[in-house]
Amino acid sequence: MISKPPRTGRHTAPRHHQPPAVPSGSLAETLLVASDALAAVIKGFALNDGLQSLWQAWPGLSGPTRGAVQDLLYGTLRAYGRGDAVLHKLLSRPLEDPRIEALLLIALFRLETRPETAHTLVDQAVEAAARLASGNFKALVNGVLRNALRQQQSLQATLAADPVAVWQHPDWWLRKVQQQHPQDWQAILTANNSHPPMSLRINPRRGSFDAYTAQLDAAAIAWSRLGPLAVKLETPCAVAQLPGFTEGLVSVQDWGAQQAAALLDLHDGQRVLDACAAPGGKTAHLLETAEIDLLAVELEEHRCQRVRDNLQRLGLSAELRSEDCRNFATEWKGAPFDRILADVPCSASGVARRHPDIKWLRREEDVAGFATIQAQIIDALWQVLAVGGKMLYLTCSVFTEENAEQVARFATRHADCRRVAFADGTFDKHCLPDPQHDGFYFALLEKSA
Repeated sequence: MISKPPRTGRHTAPRHHQPPAVPSGSLAETLLVASDALAAVIKGFALNDGLQSLWQAWPGLSGPTRGAVQDLLYGTLRAYGRGDAVLHKLLSRPLEDPRIEALLLIALFRLETRPETAHTLVDQAVEAAARLASGNFKALVNGVLRNALRQQQSLQATLAADPVAVWQHPDWWLRKVQQQHPQDWQAILTANNSHPPMSLRINPRRGSFDAYTAQLDAAAIAWSRLGPLAVKLETPCAVAQLPGFTEGLVSVQDWGAQQAAALLDLHDGQRVLDACAAPGGKTAHLLETAEIDLLAVELEEHRCQRVRDNLQRLGLSAELRSEDCRNFATEWKGAPFDRILADVPCSASGVARRHPDIKWLRREEDVAGFATIQAQIIDALWQVLAVGGKMLYLTCSVFTEENAEQVARFATRHADCRRVAFADGTFDKHCLPDPQHDGFYFALLEKSA
């Protein structure tokens, strides 16, 4: 089972083990590296926090091996509910070493998704187990994997009766989505378990839609149109393969996230605040949309640097400040803002397919914790919004406590808040995760006199 996330500090990263002697480029090496990273998640560390230190601990990995490691990691975590259930059926008692647990989970995922390689997989998993310093687990790994093959039919029948194994989400998450989205819960969970789409946003300051898509055609990159300046790639690829990426012709941004700039109702000459701005995708999109005076605020300086890097690549500029948005109103001495983008911290339940560890690291009580922080942030930001100005409240969550309920509570607290309808006449815009985009929520709030 995955541990409760450690609370020892925001920048805590797992320690990875020195690579044991194993043939470079072998499946055993891939399994060892992937299990090293998955073991950190089982201990409660976020996957993103550990990947950079993972590559540092395994400096000799080839590009293909890194890609294979990431595919195994993300696939195993998306299917963790199923793999964990299988492992519990095959073990007589819980494992004490998370590295062996991680190795078995990854091997079971590989067995299920690549059954034609079963013989090689078992052999290489046993080889990987032999290199772990925590004990002699060769026989255990061999026995568990061979039993998984022998008992495949009975295991499938048992798992079919386990909702966590079927839907590959923790029970509290499954229950909450069923209650809050009774018509869409199956589609939401299915999307969360899928590979995310790769969408691009064309920079109108450096080219046109037709000019850029012609470059995609020339590079034999298949695409389909999503919007005036947005395309979805048929097959995701590395940004290094995208024509003009380094030159700032295009950005990678989910189609759902691209809705924010249009919904904020921007006009030239406005003063705009982008709160919780990192990594800067929406910041850049705002600047591409209108000639505005923009201040981007982010809690940590290293995250501000990510915004700067994005803007520099795109040939854009904005003022950046490292500050806690909850304290922004007491520190700000300038003029009020015409528009505020409040892209608040949230459970990230709408982007779980991009961060599959979230499903297993989050706890139900975390949702209420995020809701408290969100309320503190938007109450503070409201103080620096000009009369007649608009604030777009935005999350990448599907949970109502962070979305419609949060906005309703805010409107009750602030008599000068007027809900603004979107073009379709609704006051809430839900982009539930689907094959086209991730999950987002939007609400536009105007400050009346």
